[in-house]
Amino acid sequence: MLRALSFAPLLALYLPLSAAAQDTRPDLAALIECRGDLGQLAALAPVLEDPLKAIALGWEPLPQANMFMSEYGLLAPIRVFGHDTQHIAFSGGGVVALLDLPDPRPLAKQLELETAIDTPAKAMFGKEVRSEEVRDAATGKVLIDSAVLNVSNVSSHPGKTLAGCSYSQDLPEDDVEDEAEAPAQAVQPG
Repeated sequence: MLRALSFAPLLALYLPLSAAAQDTRPDLAALIECRGDLGQLAALAPVLEDPLKAIALGWEPLPQANMFMSEYGLLAPIRVFGHDTQHIAFSGGGVVALLDLPDPRPLAKQLELETAIDTPAKAMFGKEVRSEEVRDAATGKVLIDSAVLNVSNVSSHPGKTLAGCSYSQDLPEDDVEDEAEAPAQAVQPG
């Protein structure tokens, strides 16, 4: 199996993508720069679950250097935040570019991000760039659609800056409090 996977990226270079695959090629730069949405990120789930689908898009699955990230090498570079990269990673509800920048601070300053952690060993910066109310078509509930731009470093990738976007849809704070209080009210003696 490992031989097949190591041969597959070479094979992908010689096989043209079908018209459908070309039409559905994701805009990674938009997703990384928070110009996408949770639906576009979620649409990548089948690609992240099947290495051959990733290879068909020109992504090479990379060894997992960090247990919280699924990493890919790109056959063609993308440009994000003014830097070219061929290395991306997915983690939870987010996607990041791994940039050849040893210090994340200048990029965080350029992007006007807020400081979460800033020590000699670890730096994390972020800013919510989108927070909109949307209605869930299935339940009718109002959700908060959010995109958070983040820049950081991580010990598993020395000399690299991780820069990208985390997407989420959550209940508004009032609805979360109401749901938490509802069971407590139901058990109170009458």
